Amino acid sequence: MATTSHNTPAPSDPAPGVRSVTSGDDAPTGIAAGARRVRVHHLQQAKERGEKITMLTAYDAATAAIMDAAGIDTLLVGDSIGNTMLGHATTLPVTLDDMVRAGRAVASVTQHAFVVVDLPFGTYEAGPEQALASAVRIMKETGASAVKLEGGRRSAAQIQAITSAGIPVVGHLGYTPQSENALGGPRVQGRGDDAAEELSQDALAVQEAGAVAVVLEMVPVEVAARITEFLAIPTIGIGAGPDVDGQVLVWTDMAGMTDWSPRFARRYAELGRVLGQAVTDFAAEVRTGAFPAPEHAFQQ
Repeated sequence: MATTSHNTPAPSDPAPGVRSVTSGDDAPTGIAAGARRVRVHHLQQAKERGEKITMLTAYDAATAAIMDAAGIDTLLVGDSIGNTMLGHATTLPVTLDDMVRAGRAVASVTQHAFVVVDLPFGTYEAGPEQALASAVRIMKETGASAVKLEGGRRSAAQIQAITSAGIPVVGHLGYTPQSENALGGPRVQGRGDDAAEELSQDALAVQEAGAVAVVLEMVPVEVAARITEFLAIPTIGIGAGPDVDGQVLVWTDMAGMTDWSPRFARRYAELGRVLGQAVTDFAAEVRTGAFPAPEHAFQQ
């Protein structure tokens, strides 16, 4: 049994140096209202009750704390960090070290949400042994609740190895960004009877391998609805229509941090413009001498 050092913050405390934004002691509402933390069985119960699961990506402690306090059910530390935060054109250059660092930051401040960390490209494709080693490192070094990997039947053995070790796995089907070169870019997957059947077989393989949920990305509405109906595990859609068990968005798309966003994303705010104006105002006040004012300085 693990023990807690006197110098280690209690589980309910924010990480050192991170300001808590939790408004009170009550657990946020959502699929696990009243529970201390969202667990695997809460995801399954939500599907059975027909309650929608909420998921957003998170890559750092500051935004993760805000999302967690707002009651988001699941936080995905996605390899989309490559596109959104690290300046890469794709997710392919993202490393396991990148994911560990981001996963640790998110999990360290999360008090309620189920935290899922992506296994990046090149850390599981070689087979079950590599996949398990990568997943174990994620779990040991981040404090996450689960890992996520792409692929259906081709990744079934990896999923089975990881879940057999007691680590929850979330699958990812449809458009899988790590395979974008083989798929011909970000294209809708599962169109046509043959492609829909292939995707359905992949979904069944992911479930049979032991996954606790599966993300369906850029899949026709009808196909996503059918997969959601016959799967026992929850489906989380992104560009897959409304008939899935939950929805996920990349938070920078959701919050309007850039001028571009994909067709399937709704911009719930324009934080990019707000931040840009704040920076402009700061720079102007520094140049005119308006900042710092006397109330921002210390006296002898």
